[in-house]
Amino acid sequence: MRILITGASGLLGLNLALQLAGKHTVFGVSKRYALQTNRFIVLQTDLLAPGAVESVLEIAQPDWVIHCAALADLDACEADPELASQLNTELPRKLATLVARGGARLVHISTDAVFDGERGDYIETDTPNPLSVYARTKYAAETAVAETDPQAIIARVNLFGWSLSGKRSLAEFFFYNLIEGKPVRGFTDVFVCPLLANDLADILTTMLGKKLQGLYHVVSKEPVNKYTFGVTLAQQFGLDASLISPCSVHEAGLKAVRSPLLTLCPDKLIQALGFPLPTFEEGMKRFFRQYQENYPQYLKGMVKCEK
Repeated sequence: MRILITGASGLLGLNLALQLAGKHTVFGVSKRYALQTNRFIVLQTDLLAPGAVESVLEIAQPDWVIHCAALADLDACEADPELASQLNTELPRKLATLVARGGARLVHISTDAVFDGERGDYIETDTPNPLSVYARTKYAAETAVAETDPQAIIARVNLFGWSLSGKRSLAEFFFYNLIEGKPVRGFTDVFVCPLLANDLADILTTMLGKKLQGLYHVVSKEPVNKYTFGVTLAQQFGLDASLISPCSVHEAGLKAVRSPLLTLCPDKLIQALGFPLPTFEEGMKRFFRQYQENYPQYLKGMVKCEK
């Protein structure tokens, strides 16, 4: 298979590209970083530039396209809603149009944040109510992709893992602060169903292999609040969990609204796959094993220079 991955320097995109590289011909699109790797072919470009999407599709000639690129910083989206709209809605719309026209299969990565989090345990047929600019632009993209390419997979996700910068996931936030002995806060009233990025990568490729299409919740089945997430990580790594102070999200003074109960039900996906999804605890153990194997240092070594 020839696979094109956008956002290949991001948390999911990079881990996805590395996992698929041994079995497929992978092209990874990166805007910010000139990645140094012989594992996959790096295409460094700004997908918002005129002709850029057409160019990478022409070069890659993909069978599968996995669209991970997005403006995922919630506060950055609040500060620049026009850029958020361009990256999170208009780019996926254009990509879906061109991918459908060329006959490739598309996976569009969306988010659990499309829901308001008032009740949790959402299924795919529940009506979203996005609260932030980020969430609204991502929900608009779901609609655009579904209308443009009905065969596309739209995956609502929540993930953690190791990244190039060490600043892209909740797990890295807790780990790097705790290992330096810095006190942090953990929200007791924000619940999510996170998957390790590498587990998520495995699941997405299985979904493509089974020729699934439509909307799926691709998350772990067990919800966890962010305080418990941090404590679990501390215990796994042998760090001081007492440095984590339980608090409410309302005490944090964040610019963008956070939804409290972002728990999604993945039963539709479990039934389609025919096997259970990895648990949060299993993902945390794999995250720890990656640390023992110097995987974070390996990722950071891929940064050639920054644009």
